[in-house]
Amino acid sequence: MSYLEVHGVSKSYGAGATLVHALSDVNLSVDRGHLVAVMGPSGAGKSTLLTIAGSLEEPTSGEVLIDGASLQTMSHNDKARLRRRTVGYVFQEFNLLAGLTAVENVCLPLELDGVSARKARTAGTAVLEELGLADRAARYPDELSGGERQRVAIARALIGGRHLLLADEPSGSLDQANGEAVMRILVAACKKGVAAVVVTHDAHLASFADRVVFLRDGRLVGQPGSTPSPGSLPQAVPQP
Repeated sequence: MSYLEVHGVSKSYGAGATLVHALSDVNLSVDRGHLVAVMGPSGAGKSTLLTIAGSLEEPTSGEVLIDGASLQTMSHNDKARLRRRTVGYVFQEFNLLAGLTAVENVCLPLELDGVSARKARTAGTAVLEELGLADRAARYPDELSGGERQRVAIARALIGGRHLLLADEPSGSLDQANGEAVMRILVAACKKGVAAVVVTHDAHLASFADRVVFLRDGRLVGQPGSTPSPGSLPQAVPQP
């Protein structure tokens, strides 16, 4: 059984003349230890797919399962608990709290889940050390470079032993070197058993993934049972 399963998911916004189909009958599965990259033009539904996969948004139809549990049968509190303990998010704009230090940003999910400040700080320091940021733990976000801020955001997404990582254009605000560094961190997390989905517009960065899927007009193309047009899919080869 895949850790993340998306079955026949569709999402529509508006009604009548303003009706927009963001996703149409999307099927996707991601195993633990695997990184899947999602590519596609702007407005293809990539971010919507992530928010639905992570329980931040409800699909119009279809079902999402995480570790065999259906999100559709979970209460609001159960979903909130799932996001605190199981699902980690990484965003293009980092979404760090300016008034908290790097380690305080990383610790926040644990503290919100009831972990003592001391234990949370110990865990946060350990994750930052793994990502080469031990000497930046006491710095505030505006004292960090873009690459450092994104590594802090990844540390926050990984803390607490989360098993599903969802990254929406995590390298979009970074230069090529820092973008590659972010992808290597995601690959390393997957080697430890994390299941990850990353949205990216960069075919080179997508090549770090185990698999690349392509969204167009809310539909996945190049999946089993579909017939992509020639040249519609990016060529991606996993990096050593």
